[in-house]
Amino acid sequence: MKSHARVVVIGGGVVGCSVLYHLTKFGWTDVVLLERSELTSGSTWHAAGGIHTINGDPNVAKLQKYTVELYKEIEEYSGQDVGLHLTSGLMLAATQQRFEWLKSVLAKGKYAGMDAELLTAKEAADMMPLLDPSHFVGAVYDPNEGHVDPYGVTHAYAKSAKKNGAEIYLHTRVEDLVQLEDGTWRVLTDKGEIRAEHIVNAGGLWAREVGRMVGLELPVLAMEHMYLITEDMPEVIEYNQRSGKEIQHCVDFDGEIYLRQERNGMLMGTYEKACRPWSPLSTPWDFGHELLAEDLERIAPELEVGFRHFPAFNKAGIKKIINGPFTFSPDGNPLVGPVRGMTNYWSACAVMAGFSQGGGVGLALANWMINGDPGFDVFAMDVSRYGDYATLAYTNAKVRENYTRRFSIRFPNEELPAARPLLTTPIYDKLKAAGAVFGASYGLETPLWFAPEGVEDKFSWRRSTDFDSVGAEAKAVRAGVGLMETSGYAKYSVSGDGAREWLDTLLAGRIPPTGRMALTPMLNEAGKLIGDFTVANLDEEEFLVIGSGIAEEYHMRWFEQHLPDDGSVEVSPLGLGLVGLSIAGPKARDVLAKLTHLDMSDSEFPFMDIREMDIGMAQAIVGRVSYTGDLGYEIWMRPEYQRYLFDAIMDAGAEFGISLFGARALNSLRLEKSFGSWSREYRPLYGPLEAGLSRFVALGKEADFIGKEAALKEKAEGGSLRLRTFVVSARDADVIGDEPIFLNGEVKGWVTSGGFAHPSGVSVAIGYVPKEVADEIDGWSIEILGEELPARLQPQPLFDANGSRMRS
Repeated sequence: MKSHARVVVIGGGVVGCSVLYHLTKFGWTDVVLLERSELTSGSTWHAAGGIHTINGDPNVAKLQKYTVELYKEIEEYSGQDVGLHLTSGLMLAATQQRFEWLKSVLAKGKYAGMDAELLTAKEAADMMPLLDPSHFVGAVYDPNEGHVDPYGVTHAYAKSAKKNGAEIYLHTRVEDLVQLEDGTWRVLTDKGEIRAEHIVNAGGLWAREVGRMVGLELPVLAMEHMYLITEDMPEVIEYNQRSGKEIQHCVDFDGEIYLRQERNGMLMGTYEKACRPWSPLSTPWDFGHELLAEDLERIAPELEVGFRHFPAFNKAGIKKIINGPFTFSPDGNPLVGPVRGMTNYWSACAVMAGFSQGGGVGLALANWMINGDPGFDVFAMDVSRYGDYATLAYTNAKVRENYTRRFSIRFPNEELPAARPLLTTPIYDKLKAAGAVFGASYGLETPLWFAPEGVEDKFSWRRSTDFDSVGAEAKAVRAGVGLMETSGYAKYSVSGDGAREWLDTLLAGRIPPTGRMALTPMLNEAGKLIGDFTVANLDEEEFLVIGSGIAEEYHMRWFEQHLPDDGSVEVSPLGLGLVGLSIAGPKARDVLAKLTHLDMSDSEFPFMDIREMDIGMAQAIVGRVSYTGDLGYEIWMRPEYQRYLFDAIMDAGAEFGISLFGARALNSLRLEKSFGSWSREYRPLYGPLEAGLSRFVALGKEADFIGKEAALKEKAEGGSLRLRTFVVSARDADVIGDEPIFLNGEVKGWVTSGGFAHPSGVSVAIGYVPKEVADEIDGWSIEILGEELPARLQPQPLFDANGSRMRS
């Protein structure tokens, strides 16, 4: 065994071998893979091997498409048969609600270039004769589905990597990882030691154990997963002989089953409600090519539906039952990328759909390691999307919930209950008593809307029971004044004698003078958006930076990677050590004036000013800014003051009719202003010019900020896209994101977010279109639930187009 390597990949499943191959493909050949047993010895060997390109997140779908297209390449390069069966596939709907969801899936595929088709139940049965069409409403046909041989795929990656110079050591167990002062790693194994620059945790079932070697508790849990294989079925043989094709891969969402052909029989698997975690605390090192005990009774309810929907199974004998463990993260997506606070420790685990996503994960991680960026928007898979709140018990609860809901509909207004409430603020009970309906964001309970007594959220693709209440909240802000909790934002303290200079190189905008705030994007080296912040200068050596709550770990990782070595700057996430309230609306100044002796007039406290001041008896930081686009103030305080300030503001606002409002009303209000949001309009797919943020990029400032060269190039060349707002002639449903945008009947762009702008009384969609057509007013349409609806480009904000309300 060699003593040094640039990269050591730990784990010989499909993901580890894919990472190894992609590293060598892009030129890093001094790489090693260590496997405690044989290749495929964890979850890989007993996987069903299904492949598909469709995913709820279009960015993940692109990586899945890449994975499927890669199989022919690695088969030819390695000489290893991967057992590729592109049978095509059907996604089946047994209810009208499910059929509406399938329409939204199909719509996403239109701008992603996926060749899918909506079918009636009869058309689906004509394609796949095992199903009984009387149980279904319709289906989506996808030509790019099928299955592969798990052994063949894994060995094809491995052989290709070895052909490029990689080395693989089997029966070599990693026992410990020790990082040295220079950042390199000692990889201690039962066969000796390797020194490495980079470590990749592709441990699969043992990912937690490999994480714990460096003090990391990854949010990953293995679940028992069962599928059965039938004896030969005459119906299958007859179809094969008649059509010359294999039976299509099928997903019956309402039956919570999937099936495909296996030789002359069929394979049927389930995501059962009676799920069971496997080895929830630690994974035994001696577990290998073993299966778990069969338990057909546990999956009997799902099989009963499956046999009813596919009657031929009633006559088929069961040849084999496979029950093996697969790993999941809390939301079912992989955990990929560099781990914050560690030098060159990379995660590539919880890849449940390894044969649909493994190639894309390997591609993204290799790009990230070699080029410093994954080359794609992979936030949905980024390990940094979870914070310290994702404990072992939290992960257990959320993984079980996710597993049982794998084939369930997640409605756009549905909040899942497992592991909640976890994080709460001091006014949680007050908000709840006022009727707050909460959502969980980065573990924190956040008010979405306030329900009148007797009204509950009814989950739907269409406008639901919250519609009128959210409208009332939004209109109350525009007409008078509203109060909202803002504790869910991420807050960072940046301090030190080098703080200003550092922020000037980190952020693309100008750093404000003392007592002022500024809005600024943050770019990566390619000039793409990786953050948008409010930066407040409190006293030249102390700055308060406010950003998206869900990106706290993501942004802290970037901040820490770019800190100077001289100790002149300190960055700390404030979390719930600093909580917030926001008041907005034309009467907001009047409310605040009742609680302070200071002059709150526009001349004395202008737009984008910030100061530390007393509100009543409590100390607070008050900034004149509001995401509502109206006159407003953000008030930040230590948590011990929040209850007092909440009561004080509500009491002071009573004479002005102050109203509570939540995140859904805020969305309605920001749509009227065409304000974008992180992870929807602003993400690493887009440059600041494309996103309409170029006015916040200070290309003329002296500081050579990250991404400046790329931003200058974007300005000179004009980019390729433009973010635009549309008013849609919607009926009883609004866009939720990722719908296609048409111009004169041709797909031109995609929706990033939207909803109903209640004060203006119109349905709004925000999205990206090519710059060449971005100023066309008419001829647009947007698809909602399978219906193409007229839309008109809205060149100016619907509300306060010149910004006079928020500035005066």
